[in-house]
Amino acid sequence: MAGGRRLSPACLLRRLTVALVVLTALPELAAARTRRYTFNVTMATVTRLCVTKSVPTVNGRFPGPRLVVREGDRLVVQVHNNINSNVTFHWHGVRQLRSGWADGPSYITQCPIRPGQSYAYDFRIVGQRGTLWWHAHFSWLRATLYGPLVILPPRGVPYPFPKPHRQVTLMLGEWFNADPEAVIKQALQTGGAPNVSDAYTFNGLPGPTYNCSSAAGDDTFRLRVRPGRTYLLRLVNAALNDELFFAVANHTLTVVQADASYVKPFAAATLVISPGQTMDVLLTASASAAAAAPSSAFAIAVAPYTNTVGTFDNTTAVAAVEYGPHQSAAAPLRSLPLPALPRYNDTAAVANFSAMFRSLASARYPARVPRTVDRRFFFTVGLGADPCRSRVNGTCQGPNGTRFAASMNNVSFAMPRTASLLQAHYQRRYSGVLAANFPAVPPTRFDYTGAPPNNTFVTHGTRVVPLSFNTTVEVVLQDTSVLGAESHPLHLHGYDFFVVGTGFGNYDATNDTARYNLVDPVQRNTVSVPTAGWVAIRFVADNPGVWIMHCHLDVHLTWGLAMAWLVNDGPLPNQKLPPPPSDIPRVRLAIKMFPYVGYMREESSGGTSRPQPILDPQLMIIRMFGSLLRWCSCIRGTLKHILFGCWISQYKRPACRKDRRVRLRRDAR
Repeated sequence: MAGGRRLSPACLLRRLTVALVVLTALPELAAARTRRYTFNVTMATVTRLCVTKSVPTVNGRFPGPRLVVREGDRLVVQVHNNINSNVTFHWHGVRQLRSGWADGPSYITQCPIRPGQSYAYDFRIVGQRGTLWWHAHFSWLRATLYGPLVILPPRGVPYPFPKPHRQVTLMLGEWFNADPEAVIKQALQTGGAPNVSDAYTFNGLPGPTYNCSSAAGDDTFRLRVRPGRTYLLRLVNAALNDELFFAVANHTLTVVQADASYVKPFAAATLVISPGQTMDVLLTASASAAAAAPSSAFAIAVAPYTNTVGTFDNTTAVAAVEYGPHQSAAAPLRSLPLPALPRYNDTAAVANFSAMFRSLASARYPARVPRTVDRRFFFTVGLGADPCRSRVNGTCQGPNGTRFAASMNNVSFAMPRTASLLQAHYQRRYSGVLAANFPAVPPTRFDYTGAPPNNTFVTHGTRVVPLSFNTTVEVVLQDTSVLGAESHPLHLHGYDFFVVGTGFGNYDATNDTARYNLVDPVQRNTVSVPTAGWVAIRFVADNPGVWIMHCHLDVHLTWGLAMAWLVNDGPLPNQKLPPPPSDIPRVRLAIKMFPYVGYMREESSGGTSRPQPILDPQLMIIRMFGSLLRWCSCIRGTLKHILFGCWISQYKRPACRKDRRVRLRRDAR
């Protein structure tokens, strides 16, 4: 245009790129919806196993409501806390891309929602489809505060497996006759292990095998099927402290998805599901079974897998697959033949099942496995001890008169209390909240799966690993036998990862790395570190924020089996953590006039005991200059009103109204 300003080639290219991105995203944006749910957290009366008690619930339901969204949707959940306890909610497995304020773990991404408070969790489902779930992430409240989160594929996009006749969500949980909060409180007071649960449950129902189960059979979950039809079972292990075997008598299951990631389908008679994990499986109703007995029923059974040296809930819970139009009575259900489950400590069966998982790795659903690694970490995972400082009845009830503890690299994670880690990171005010010196390797090397060391005591701290944006990370998680080897389901918030290797014994960097699967490893958000073994995972740190990685056995998390990754912002606007929502619960930190602006420096080893910030001079200057301009503008405006008589009559005189409009436009900019 004549006399107009001509765009530079670089500017023109940027505008064309933005236009192309917008046009490409239009179909998905047009199809996406905002799904809104309300969670009223209240106490409700529930009866199981002849025990009636008041438990925390969402909307008066146990388990809580099912949330259904489609890939690409925005999900807004308004939480109102009406119980006499703090609470937060975690959306287990959701990537939370640039929405870390909605992730939910207490004191990590937010301070708890206090009694009488509300908070809206607001996030978008990006690039995920399948079964996930939500649960409370404060103390042991998730014993009853949990429910499924079903992510459907976009409309018109089929499943990469035969379309099922019906989809059924099945939450596997635990029931405590006692108050779970009282159970863990007592354990922390004594230093010993907590009392175990009294039953396992299917969608909150314990089934017919327990004492005092309902004679009418109304406390048994029933799946009614029709011969020859296929059903998609969306399985979630919501148990507090137990990995579970799962099987259906006289039926073979086909696994098609794990942790909301498609896998190459494979058949299995028995599944193993760790706490936090989800699994989608196909069950085909047997025409031959129905022909033999038109009103037949088959047992669905769950039982624990564990190698713990302590007590555990060694019961078997039963539900039923029923053929025919009539419901089976409770007495026949009690006598149903059970499927052949492995022994409670059959680690070989668990390893064989886990080895069958492979990513789909198709053209539509590729496995983007990191082939190169920027930073490598080696974390030991296991139990330990604390000295007995607070004695109950004269002694502590942990091993040899100590207190139970748990750690990664011998650091037992201490939850902050003055602010959430994400708030401290966003404000760049780390002092007194966290330390950026979580060790990249164990402070002391020993025979991890052999004889335990003489010193079993752990250290304590709120220690994180800082990462630059887009860093490719490999973590080897090594089980230890310090207080007995056992499996640990590790969950990483904010990310999926690829399980590139696993084995038994001590990890051998030379030989074991050569056997990694970098072609089609399974993609998960929760993986079990095998008993007396190791597992290697890889992920790309492309999601800024603070993300906790912890054992999903809640007793181990309570004892400190956790650490956190601090992922710094990237250089582009869409690679930075946005400001927190206005209603987020938090403890405010003191803000100076010119707050520190910068990033957390990475350290390749244990480093110092203090955070190591890197100043960003440009951001410092911008904020300081902006603050000075605001002060100068305020002083100038005040003097102008005083000198020209607009102080009182600014809404009457035309010149003053014009001056006020100019100031408002300038302030808006």
